[in-house]
Amino acid sequence: MSLAFSPYRWPSENIMADSALTPERYRLWKQGLCWLLLLGPLFFLSYGQVNHYTATRSDVGSLVFSWERSVPFMPWTIVPYWSIDLLYGISLFICTSSRELTRHAWRLAAASLVACAGFLLFPLKFTFIRPESPGIFGWLFHQLEQFDLPYNQAPSLHIILTWLLWLRFRQHLTGPARLLCGGWFWLIAVSVMTTWQHHFIDVITGIAVGIVISYAIPMTGGWRWQRPGPRARQLGIRYAAGGLTALTFGLCLPYGIILLWPAAALFMVAAGYAGLGTTLFQKTSQGQLSLSARWLLWPYLAGARLSKRWFSRTLPSASAILDGVWLGGFPDRAARDVAVLDLTAEFHHRPAPGTIWHSSPLMDLLPPDLPALQVAVTRLNQLRPPQGRLLVCCALGLSRSATVVAAWLLAEQHVASVGDAVNLIRSQRPQVVLTPDHLQLLERFKEAQCPTSV
Repeated sequence: MSLAFSPYRWPSENIMADSALTPERYRLWKQGLCWLLLLGPLFFLSYGQVNHYTATRSDVGSLVFSWERSVPFMPWTIVPYWSIDLLYGISLFICTSSRELTRHAWRLAAASLVACAGFLLFPLKFTFIRPESPGIFGWLFHQLEQFDLPYNQAPSLHIILTWLLWLRFRQHLTGPARLLCGGWFWLIAVSVMTTWQHHFIDVITGIAVGIVISYAIPMTGGWRWQRPGPRARQLGIRYAAGGLTALTFGLCLPYGIILLWPAAALFMVAAGYAGLGTTLFQKTSQGQLSLSARWLLWPYLAGARLSKRWFSRTLPSASAILDGVWLGGFPDRAARDVAVLDLTAEFHHRPAPGTIWHSSPLMDLLPPDLPALQVAVTRLNQLRPPQGRLLVCCALGLSRSATVVAAWLLAEQHVASVGDAVNLIRSQRPQVVLTPDHLQLLERFKEAQCPTSV
């Protein structure tokens, strides 16, 4: 079993090793303790006060599906249900940096505040009468009832915290330990129904709120806005119109609620073109989209995958350009002997041992700005192996990647002009699509990077 908890080792593992890191470890422990002393009272006060207040209201309803009556009552699942309190505290001591700890703590604070706001705005009550349980399980239920009245229902704070805590533990576990931990958190999630604490609507809304919180407060990177150009605004309006259409049908059609997810994804992509840019996808330099982004944007990401498969049917997967640099579409699987410069923002790469992969995400259907193009060309030179191949890829290998390869040809003075760069690329990959905006950008790049000719 592989345990990779950081920043500490288990006592039996030579706890004084890496003594240079001990002060940093203790500093994080102190910060974790401070956060625990702040978040613990916040949770108990906000949750308890809202619960008791809702018990006095006359407008409390319930929302129960008929099939929920067949969910069995399983007394032993009170153990995983209660375990979330212990895991809550531990999660504040496994973070490996002050940034991770701070953002995790803000997520936990947001969970309590958003859930309590939901309890106040949409008060619901659990309606089943729980059977008596003997022994230790009965005692645990009794302790729960001393604090938890059946009113704080949707969204389930238990489910929100399960999601947020699992994200932290999975980050610091590998191998079988990660699978075992995931299984335990799955038990915690199931236990909210098998202990007859929550109805299904509480679970669904809790999952949604948890994902939104983890997306809104990312562990790495952050949010930044840039003033969009005319083309970006036009694309943003189109995606917003698609989102509005899906939302309208979702609200009007029977069972149309399923369309609310695609509507939300399209509105989010519209926000990306309206100025959020590639931060929308929360893609790392290793090519992975955050799990929260993958869930929220799944309808759009699935559509992008289907579009890629359809339009790449008649395209070569990659085309050799010059000096080991290849131009192509996003590969479904990276070869071990090929380095990859990934320019997509919308595709997720699953890391594989022995592969070299770097992501410099650019928005689809838009020419990048000059600084982003310069960064991509620098990455291309850094990744290009002395022997072997470098694949520069975007979705289809037609625009984003062609623009970066053309800029590289200019920067390395393999060609004398933008026209020569485009002609060289088209001689190897005739299908490339470079608009006047792309060509104008390349002219600006040439003036900035290579003021002299060959």
